[in-house]
Amino acid sequence: MRSAPLPRRRTVLGAAALATATAALPRSAGAAGLPSDAEVAKEVRTEYLHSWEGYKRAAWGYDEVRPVSGGRNDFFARGHSFGLSIVEALDTLWLMEQDQEVALAADWIEAHFDPAVDAEVQVFEAVIRLVGGLLAGYLCTGRPKLLARCRELADRLLPAFTRSPSRLPYRYVNLRTGAVSGSTSPLAEVGTNLLEFGLLSRLTDDDRYWSAAKTAARAVVAKRSSLDLLGTSLDIESGRWTDGTSELPNPPVDSFYEYLWAGGELFGDADLRGWYRLLTDAALKYQAEQQGGHLWFRQVDFSTGKVTGREQSELGSFYAGLLGKGGDLESGRAYYRSWTTLLDRYQLLPELVDYATGHVRSPRNDLRPEYANSAFDLWRLTGADEYRQTAYRYFQAVQSRQRVSGGYTVTEDVTASPVRLGDLTPGYWFAENLKYLYLIFAAAPRFDYRTGLLSTEGKLLRGAVRS
Repeated sequence: MRSAPLPRRRTVLGAAALATATAALPRSAGAAGLPSDAEVAKEVRTEYLHSWEGYKRAAWGYDEVRPVSGGRNDFFARGHSFGLSIVEALDTLWLMEQDQEVALAADWIEAHFDPAVDAEVQVFEAVIRLVGGLLAGYLCTGRPKLLARCRELADRLLPAFTRSPSRLPYRYVNLRTGAVSGSTSPLAEVGTNLLEFGLLSRLTDDDRYWSAAKTAARAVVAKRSSLDLLGTSLDIESGRWTDGTSELPNPPVDSFYEYLWAGGELFGDADLRGWYRLLTDAALKYQAEQQGGHLWFRQVDFSTGKVTGREQSELGSFYAGLLGKGGDLESGRAYYRSWTTLLDRYQLLPELVDYATGHVRSPRNDLRPEYANSAFDLWRLTGADEYRQTAYRYFQAVQSRQRVSGGYTVTEDVTASPVRLGDLTPGYWFAENLKYLYLIFAAAPRFDYRTGLLSTEGKLLRGAVRS
């Protein structure tokens, strides 16, 4: 297949960016029943730094902290740490104007981040967390060594694409040897690389990254069913579907669709925009349904449209914001309200529910950011106080139920009273949850509210305002 053309910068704003330009920005007066925006923003920043200090005390240089026990966690490979939470935190600290902490984090990355360790890593997670985090750090700080580290890491991830006979990426690659493994891959892991690899190609004038990412996305869309639906997982070597269930917006397919829209927005790519519209129309036709007065998305056989399940993952709540940004605002607002009913019922959202029966299938809450992400997206689009109010309720619930002396931790059971706590601060906590809330309330001077674009991991890939 011919190499896809390198994406170039556009100057014309997309529809979502135009909507953002006219939507309300943070205000000095709070919404009804809320403290002032400035007070909320200060509170959010204080809680972020509480978590950050807990990580620094107990797990500096390690991937993740266990804030209850004071232990550490290797995310990618046992015995190998990449300083994941440091990379995840870098652009959030910058947006919050914590410049001493930014310098501390960037110095550590430049001195200690090793993209060539003899370890097998999950390509998807390495792209969205590490490549994306290093890119965002570079865009925010301008420190060239961050971009150099990013490029070296991406080069070591490329064999997952180039050694695949189908050009769909293998799930795992050894960063030192280039050995690949994992020949069955979920949809999201195949396609959630367009933003990071496309932007890296733009910044380095090296087409290899964008070409690999877009070739994989094109191959997947070409395998859609006659209903224009996609399955859940593929055999990387044959290129055939191994699971023909259309799961949108649940994992493990979720961010594939997100990156079609976001890639179209960031690069002005007509193919990505067209694919997003085609697949979204099919999902709204075959999967969307009203249940108990609320909008949900059922699972269906991608060839026949036959219903196979009615479970909804908390991770799917991001889809409310994506629908809004992609031009289906009323559907996005309705889906957000569906999740708000669960927030009101449990205070913390459970990981998995059966919306038809109302049963909680998984009562965990892993400090998930997706509801806050949609609140931010829909607030930017509409300026409606509904999203500021619900975002603040989300923040209060997390603060009252998941805060510990060492930071914030996951919850084992949101239905228990009191809730049962776990012992982990996921790296994405430093990248996402409180970033979205801060940007809603802070009138952050370093964020361009008109054009800003965040990745699926909350990385600031467009809209950093540097003085």
